[in-house]
Amino acid sequence: MFVDQVKINLKAGDGGNGIVAYRREKYVPLGGPSGGDGGKGASVVFEVDEGLRTLLDFRFQRMFKAEKGENGQSSNMHGRGAKDLILKVPPGTIIKNAENGEVIADLVMHEQQAVVAKGGRGGRGNSRFASASNPAPEFSENGEPGEELDVILELKLMADVGLVGFPSVGKSTLLSIVSKAKPKIGAYHFTTIKPNLGVVQTKDNRSFVMADLPGLIEGASEGVGLGHQFLRHVERTRVIIHMIDMGRTDGRDPYEDYVTINKELKNYNEKLAKRPQIVVANKMDMLGAEDNLELFKEEVGEELEIIELSAATYQNIDQLLYRVADILDETADMDFDADEEETGVHRVLYKHEKSVDHFEITRDDDGAYVVSGNSIERTFKMTDFNRDAAVRRFARQMRSMGIDDALRARGAKNGDIVRILGGEFEFVE
Repeated sequence: MFVDQVKINLKAGDGGNGIVAYRREKYVPLGGPSGGDGGKGASVVFEVDEGLRTLLDFRFQRMFKAEKGENGQSSNMHGRGAKDLILKVPPGTIIKNAENGEVIADLVMHEQQAVVAKGGRGGRGNSRFASASNPAPEFSENGEPGEELDVILELKLMADVGLVGFPSVGKSTLLSIVSKAKPKIGAYHFTTIKPNLGVVQTKDNRSFVMADLPGLIEGASEGVGLGHQFLRHVERTRVIIHMIDMGRTDGRDPYEDYVTINKELKNYNEKLAKRPQIVVANKMDMLGAEDNLELFKEEVGEELEIIELSAATYQNIDQLLYRVADILDETADMDFDADEEETGVHRVLYKHEKSVDHFEITRDDDGAYVVSGNSIERTFKMTDFNRDAAVRRFARQMRSMGIDDALRARGAKNGDIVRILGGEFEFVE
């Protein structure tokens, strides 16, 4: 089964909790705090595996949760960090934030990695907070929560050449002749319902990857037919082979087919109109094909490169492959990637960093003040509210963030309720 787009949920591991502990050993004169730090939570990392060709593994499992770091221990022993969760994807996978559509990573090279959900750091033990004014702190930190987000995985096949055209023009037949691929071939429309890849080798030992893409029809760029599901795969190709049925087996006009397909490609992505394109006049062995080709040439003009072909009789197969190989050689140093220029995503390694926003204060229906924001919510989750010293420290942190002043500006008075992530506090001047 070919799967090229899925939506999944990622949850990186939380950091382990730091602990409150003290050194109490017989005959050891110097005691003091000895609580160790928690271990780092596991991150969710995507890695390219060139042996994969589909996102099928993500079709049946939609939630991925990384391990939590171990808690700290006494005697200043730190918890062990969790091992990152590695998810393998095929080359050509784009990872997008499902909430805003932002491209997080564009993975194209074998073993290329991207950290998409970052694991939380371990909480600090009480020995980290010892100072001259507070030599025996009675609080520690909980582990930082790991990032959680929904992402969309979108696969764009990594092929050098893409075969496009209306259904039943001979794309699958051509791929089966020039490579060892075995696409489904039938005398009816939409025989091909998934992209097929094949490695092609010319007689002068040049090779490239060719993709047979499902037939396009008018309106494909707007979601009509099957082609709209696979137009994204054309973006990765360096050369487009536009196949046209000169035998008019379905009664369609070759020139209208040519104009319609190019219009759909341009509507989907204007850059595709600038991609090197070879027009292949297929089924030239059929009666009337020569006359149809002459009329087609008159309508499109003499400047268009056209290769006459008959997949059934193998006519001009080698000529086509040599021409494709020549264009690939000529454009070897050119980058036709449709995404990199627009998004600025680098192909070596993209590390996802979630932006820290400012806090926001709203009012609930019962009049309580609700404080939200990445920084304060992270601090709230890392506070152990079972210890008075930790609660007092949290209050100091709120003041240092300017939340107390902001609450006063909103009209908060003594005794008013303040909520953060479901926790309730009384505002005290």
